[in-house]
Amino acid sequence: MRMFVASLATETNTFAPLPVDRAAFERAFYAPPGRHPDTPMLCSAPVVAARRRARQDGFTLIEGTATWAEPAGLVARGAYEGLRDEILDQLRAAMPVDVALFGLHGAMVADGYEDVEGDLLARVRAIVGPKAVVGAEYDLHCHLTEKRVAACDLVVLFKEFPHTDFLARAEELVDLAVRTHRGEIRPVMRTFDCRTLQGAFMTNQPLGRAFVDRIMAMEGKDGVLSISVAHGFSAGDVPEVGTRTLVITDGDPDKASRLAEDLGREVLGFARASTPRHYTPEEAVAFVRDAPAHPIAFGDRWDSPGGGVPGDGAIAIETLLRHPDVPSAIGALWDPIAVDFCRAAGVGGNLWLRIGGKATPVSGRPVDAHVVVKGLSDDLIIPFEQSLVSLGPAAAVSIGHVDVVLCTGRSQTFSPPAFTNLGIDLAAKKLVIVKSSNHFSAAFAKVCAAVHYLDTGGPFPHDPLTVTYRRVRRPIAPLDAHPWP
Repeated sequence: MRMFVASLATETNTFAPLPVDRAAFERAFYAPPGRHPDTPMLCSAPVVAARRRARQDGFTLIEGTATWAEPAGLVARGAYEGLRDEILDQLRAAMPVDVALFGLHGAMVADGYEDVEGDLLARVRAIVGPKAVVGAEYDLHCHLTEKRVAACDLVVLFKEFPHTDFLARAEELVDLAVRTHRGEIRPVMRTFDCRTLQGAFMTNQPLGRAFVDRIMAMEGKDGVLSISVAHGFSAGDVPEVGTRTLVITDGDPDKASRLAEDLGREVLGFARASTPRHYTPEEAVAFVRDAPAHPIAFGDRWDSPGGGVPGDGAIAIETLLRHPDVPSAIGALWDPIAVDFCRAAGVGGNLWLRIGGKATPVSGRPVDAHVVVKGLSDDLIIPFEQSLVSLGPAAAVSIGHVDVVLCTGRSQTFSPPAFTNLGIDLAAKKLVIVKSSNHFSAAFAKVCAAVHYLDTGGPFPHDPLTVTYRRVRRPIAPLDAHPWP
C-alpha cells in the first residue's frame, strides 16, 4: 500500500481586516516533505498519525508539504494557489497511491475561492482516480460543504472543544483509510444541515460533554464507523456556513442519513443552552474578589486570535487597573512594537509604553502606562496538547498589581507557560485573563481554581445579527425563521 499525506490549513474570518499571504504560512508553520516534526501541529496531525501507522504496518508513506497560518482574514489568491499546486505536484510525483489523506482546517477562504478545501480535494480526486481512498481531517469549526464531502471517502472532525483530540481523530482517519483499502469496511457518508449559525457547543460543559460521550459510544457498533459534528464558523461569510452533522456507516446509507438527522436535531435543541455565562470585566473582578479560591482564569473569547482578530485589545487592562486590591495578569496581547521597546529596555527597565490598540479599528483604544519589564523571551514556546506553539519574542511588564504578557507571534494563549516562562507567578494572582476562545481551558484548569469566560465587547465571536452576510444560503437561523419543523 502507498499512502500520501499533506496538510494545508488556516481559519478565515471574512469580516477581519488582516490579510494572509504565503509569508503568514511560512511564519506560523511550514514543513516541506519529510521535515515535519514528530509532534503534530493541530491540523497537521494526519502526518504524525500516518507515520506511526506506516512504521507499524510497513506500508510506503509519501509526505507532502504541511503548513498552517494563524487565523486571520482573506487568504491571497497567489498564496493559496501556490501552496495548493505545490502539494498537488507532490501528489502527482507520488503516483500511483492507494490512499491520500489531508489535514485541513475547513474554514479557509481565499480570494476567488469560497470553498478552498473543496477545490483542493476535487483536484486530488481527479489525480488519484475513483478507486483510491481519499480522506480528510477537519477542525470542528469548519464549513462542511457538499463538494468536499463528495470528493472524499472519509471525513473525520475533531470532537472536542477545546481541541484536545486532534491526534486521536487523525489516528481514527488513518485507521479507517487502511481498513477501507483492505476491503474490511465500505464507508458511506451522509450529512444533515442544521440550518443554523448557532450550533456550537463546548465539550467542557455538561451538555456538550454528555452528547460527545454518547456519540463516541455509538462508534464501532451496529455498523456505525464514525460520527462528527461540524459546529461551523459563523465568522465566514460563505454559502455553506453553519452547523452540520456527519455519519459514516459501513455500507448503510439509509442508517447514516437517519442518524445524521436525529443527531442534528438534537444539537439544535441544546447548543444554545450549553453556552456558559460570559462576564464583563467588571463582573469578573467582582466575582473573583468574593471567590473562596484563586486564581480564577477568564478566557477573553471576544478578542481571541483564534477567531481571526488581532488579539491586541486592551479594554480589560483598563478595568484591572481600577482595582488594585485584585492582583491580576492578562495575556498574551499581540504587540510587536511594545515588545521591541521592552527588549531594548531590558529586564528591570522602566519605560512609558503604549499597550495594544494598534492593529485595526476593531482593536479598540490602547493603554498608556509606566511599566517595569518583568521578563523577556527570545521565543516564547508554549504547549497545546501534543503540539508546541511559538508566540515569538515576548515580554512581560508590570503596571503596579497588573502583569501583562506581550508577544510578537499572533496566536491564542493555550497554556500557563505563556505567563510562567516570563516570571509571572499565577498562584499569586486572583484573576488571570487569557486571550483564547476555549482552548486555554484544559491547561489552565490544572493550575486555576476555576475557568470562566469574558465578554469584553470585542470583535469575535460576533453576534450574527450585528453583521451583514452577503453570501450565506438562506434561510438560516438566526437570520431567518428556522426552516426545520
